[in-house]
Amino acid sequence: MLIQLAIMGLLAALLPLAIVWVSNDADKYRKLVWVTLFLTFDLIMFGAFTRLTDSGLGCPDWPGCYGQANPFQAHADISAAQAAMPTGPVTVMKAWIEMTHRYLAMGVGVLIIAIMVIAWRRWLQSGRRQIKFSPVFPTLLFAFVCLQGAFGAWTVTLKLQPVIVTTHLLLGMTLLALLTWLGARQANHSPVSPSASALCAPAALAVILLLMQIALGGWVSTNYATLACSDFPLCHGVLLPQMDFANGFTLWRGLGKTAGGDYLPFPALTAIHWTHRMFALVVIIFIARVAQQALKTNGLRNTGRWLLFVIALQFATGVATVYLDWPLALAVMHNGGAALLLLLLVMLNYKARIPADTASDRAAARLSAA
Repeated sequence: MLIQLAIMGLLAALLPLAIVWVSNDADKYRKLVWVTLFLTFDLIMFGAFTRLTDSGLGCPDWPGCYGQANPFQAHADISAAQAAMPTGPVTVMKAWIEMTHRYLAMGVGVLIIAIMVIAWRRWLQSGRRQIKFSPVFPTLLFAFVCLQGAFGAWTVTLKLQPVIVTTHLLLGMTLLALLTWLGARQANHSPVSPSASALCAPAALAVILLLMQIALGGWVSTNYATLACSDFPLCHGVLLPQMDFANGFTLWRGLGKTAGGDYLPFPALTAIHWTHRMFALVVIIFIARVAQQALKTNGLRNTGRWLLFVIALQFATGVATVYLDWPLALAVMHNGGAALLLLLLVMLNYKARIPADTASDRAAARLSAA
């Protein structure tokens, strides 16, 4: 089974590797990094789809499905589980969704291994002089992939325990952020105004606040608290509804249960949703302010415009999920918007730390080398 799964991971990585190989880009390493970044973003989106369709236990074991490498081979066991509980966590469709997510994750892992191997090889061949091929980040990415795989396994074996699933989400977002930073290091950037350095601290704080909000959003999703407040901007018609923060934010507990094993009371779900909603206002205002500062800075204007657009879209999809009773497409888009915001903020952090003369020198050097 493990050999078959390894083959599936290689097959999942084959198409993006082929795209890199046949591309006209002379810098194949840079192309590989950006293709891997794109696929990681897609993986986060598909992971949201997997979570939101309740497919996380579509195959109740790990890494295979009922001890097999694919749902075809496990069809008898899956069909038996579905017949016993037609609306339960195991169905043929959910099994395919879950295993497809695992195959994509393995494919991304293969691509990151390729990035790490190439970086180490180029770093050693160049006499350890080219910062571009520093293997530190690729090796860190590989460590994150291994850690992410472990949490993926625990997500299944611990039966979707909310703190494990939320951590799995945060690690995926961190992997995306690291890949974005590595990709930014490979790109040719326009000269940035020296005044951009004033954005370093606010941009870094924006990333921290966004990650906290992503964690709260993951906590809402993993506790199925999305519709705990079915109106907006109030919750149950009031600004401060009845809430149970103690049970809602007890981290180590089973899905839908309190730490004592009782069913989680509805006020606890309300507290989870309400906290996510209120903190979203803080994050939106702060990121919008950072984006406005970026609009006034040479070299950062495009990033600032995109930040304003995505933060507005994120607010719209968040409100729409409440008014439209949580349509799946909008919920997945809301998750993707959070990932895109993180990507843009990491890029902004990178650019804000490039002095104008350094960026100009790098661009000139790359043009002359080409």
